Amino acid sequence: MSNSNYYDVTTWPVGNPSEDVGEVINSIIADIKDRQAATDKNDGGKPGAVIYLPPGDYRLRTQVVIDISFLKIMGSGHGFTSSSIRYNVSKDEWPDLHELWPGGSRVMVDIPLNADAPGGQEDESKGAAFYVERSGSPRISSVEFSNFCIDGLHFTPDGSGLPAENSYVNGKTGIYVASANDSFRVNGMGFVYLENALTIYKADALSVHDNFIAECGSCVELRGWGQASKVTDNLIGAGFKGHSIYAENHGGLLITANNVFPRGASSIHFDGVTRSSISNNRLHSFYPGMVILAENSSENLVATNHFLRDHEPWTPFFGIDNGRDDLYGLLSINGSNNSVIGNHFSEIVDASGVRPSGARPVIIRLTEGAGNFVSNNNVVALDIRSESSDSCFSAQVDALLTTGTSDGLAVTAVLVDSASVRNTILDSGNDAQVIADRGANAVRATPTIDFEATGTAPTSQAAGIPR
Repeated sequence: MSNSNYYDVTTWPVGNPSEDVGEVINSIIADIKDRQAATDKNDGGKPGAVIYLPPGDYRLRTQVVIDISFLKIMGSGHGFTSSSIRYNVSKDEWPDLHELWPGGSRVMVDIPLNADAPGGQEDESKGAAFYVERSGSPRISSVEFSNFCIDGLHFTPDGSGLPAENSYVNGKTGIYVASANDSFRVNGMGFVYLENALTIYKADALSVHDNFIAECGSCVELRGWGQASKVTDNLIGAGFKGHSIYAENHGGLLITANNVFPRGASSIHFDGVTRSSISNNRLHSFYPGMVILAENSSENLVATNHFLRDHEPWTPFFGIDNGRDDLYGLLSINGSNNSVIGNHFSEIVDASGVRPSGARPVIIRLTEGAGNFVSNNNVVALDIRSESSDSCFSAQVDALLTTGTSDGLAVTAVLVDSASVRNTILDSGNDAQVIADRGANAVRATPTIDFEATGTAPTSQAAGIPR
């Protein structure tokens, strides 16, 4: 039995961490609860503990159940590496690869699944590596996950005809928090090949910071309700079926300084979220519907973000989309009194691939609500010839760095539907690019430049902007 509150899974006498680290951690938690039974001893009594995972591979066959506060589970390396790249190269190349699997302090989720259930599980929480729940008062508090990797190992067939390892389906979740919680922290973690990386209900003052969360069906999902939480400084990217960042019924949520990769069905999706901020993020998507404010999401700030919409360049996923056409908008808002200020939008697509054919892609769309303020947003729209490549890294980098001569692309910078009224749209598109009822909304168009009068030749960007 430990006589301190620091535990190393490799020295704990119960279980074998290489074969089932879940059994080991559950045994440690039981020891903590046994030793810290008093609720008020010397003005304390339950300080919690640290559980340490040294660098190494730890198979998890038993779900870890956490029902104590002040617990930190930590490793010494988030260990992320792309499993998708490895699975999408020929097996003949595998012997020459420097490594095949994620590393660092790595938990390999190998929980038995119900293969007959949708998604591989009858209850998604059953496939979670770490399950957190406690009823009663006070809420469970200050549980931390830090600096280790949770690896779902493999995806499974989904009936689509895609290779199984590209399905983003396996019924596995990294961390699942089922009950109301306070001051949780998920910092410096790596998540890979999980259907759901992080699912948290009823969060208060949650911090999801500086993690690498990618190649998962969905990455961060904040469900139920919550307040005063933040998702900051993460490198993050979901699959084409899921959300990179999703929140419902939250207030005071801060989404800042994230670098969101392009394959998620949405980059950021709010349902019924109010008085929250989406700011200073770099957002990249292969599909429309990058940022969605839905279900009367109101009084939110969307400011100084960089939006890039382009085409999927990697051959294994070429032609896949999220089911939305280009009239949906890169930013779609159902709600009132939101502010959309100072964002940069790059729509860099092949005009022949725009859907519906011949349509002008929509950048910002106000679908329902009132009193939204849209100001000083800049749109760059270019028509480029899309290409694909078998090399994920070089294809993506080449696509990002290509800024050569391209034809301009006619777009609708702001589209205001009839169900959205009393909005103010300032300097976010010229007169032809803002489609709104001028009697129901206040519009000040961005001024245009008469190139013939100035004697200056238009650039490829300006040439595509109607005057």
